[in-house]
Amino acid sequence: MRVILVPEKDSVATTILVLVEAGSKYETKEINGLSHFLEHMCFKGTTKRPKAINIAGELDGLGAEYNAFTSQEWTGYYVKVAKQKAEQALEIISDLYLNPVFDAAEIEKEKGVIIEEMNMYEDMPQRRVQDLFQELLYGDQPAGWKIDGRKEVIRGLARDQFLKYRGAHYVAKATAIVVAGGFEPTAFAEHIERNFVTLKVGEKAGKIPTIETQEKPEVKVQYKESDQTHLVLGCRAFDIFDERRYALEVAGDILGGGMSSRLFQRVREEMGAAYYVRAGAELLTDHGFFEVSAGVDHAKFEQVVTAILQELKRATTAAIVPSELTRAKDHLTGRLLLALETSDEMAMYYGGQEVLKKDIMTPEELIKKIQAVTADEIKGVVAHVFQDVKLNLALIGPYREARPLEKLLKFS
Repeated sequence: MRVILVPEKDSVATTILVLVEAGSKYETKEINGLSHFLEHMCFKGTTKRPKAINIAGELDGLGAEYNAFTSQEWTGYYVKVAKQKAEQALEIISDLYLNPVFDAAEIEKEKGVIIEEMNMYEDMPQRRVQDLFQELLYGDQPAGWKIDGRKEVIRGLARDQFLKYRGAHYVAKATAIVVAGGFEPTAFAEHIERNFVTLKVGEKAGKIPTIETQEKPEVKVQYKESDQTHLVLGCRAFDIFDERRYALEVAGDILGGGMSSRLFQRVREEMGAAYYVRAGAELLTDHGFFEVSAGVDHAKFEQVVTAILQELKRATTAAIVPSELTRAKDHLTGRLLLALETSDEMAMYYGGQEVLKKDIMTPEELIKKIQAVTADEIKGVVAHVFQDVKLNLALIGPYREARPLEKLLKFS
């Protein structure tokens, strides 16, 4: 198990974050959604704390903030407490990570909870359209499946499937623990070793590589009576190991990273067509994409798509003025430093790098990378990414046919 200690002597809080390389990209179609379901079940009872109320009651009694999350490539469990309570919090989070009982009756009850969570997200088109976009890009493979899975799969999952999946993935080699905030490093390292001594040692099961295929622009629609059209327009990019990621991050900020960004000014301020519009890259271990998302007036939907494409095209042709480049870099680095004031964000910053890249860059090193990006590098990376053949559009709104919308997808 990898241990990352980030002590901040003046912090009054401590965050303990346990991350495991297990997520929806490690699933087969028959168990899609199990990673997320398993995360829920770790809070439903352990050998020492057999009921969910035992776990929640103790954590609430510590005044803790606590939760868990599942993504395509990792699952995380965290607790944030006043630093005086950190040792107690560590014992509880190690217990729920190492000793879940997966009671069959609790699994059956939690199926209803999971399905209602799915229903909740279906009623949130701003979120659901992100799933739709990835379904469009990657289709019937793990990168294209929803993290929370499909209802018919969730209803059919059994206890032995949880045990088998956990045995294949929840091993020392795939686990990282990050402690950030107020604590004494040497003593806390000993506490970690004592609490995690029973963590299984073994080989980690792998995942199916993501396949990228696209021959022409594609559109995917989901019909929904709504007051807005929610859209994601984007292009395939590259993985998180590509050195061009810094230039693409700065490009994302110039285009849609704040209220002074090009897309915000064009779509919201000039056209009055949207409340939110933003842009950025999502890069993972074996795939990545650049996207623009917005919630827009139905009547202005086509004009907004055209305007977004024009702004993306302009990024490949027009010069970036020095003041705009400086503003974007300072915006990115400023937001990074502000976020890292809290122990939970600090834990996520270091832990996320470790589980995805097995390589950690300090905030100071990352800022240097961002500040070193040149206008020519931005122009080169956007020219590579923003191409007609890589274009994809997902939308939720009162639309039943995708084909009539395909005519919109061209940069020229």
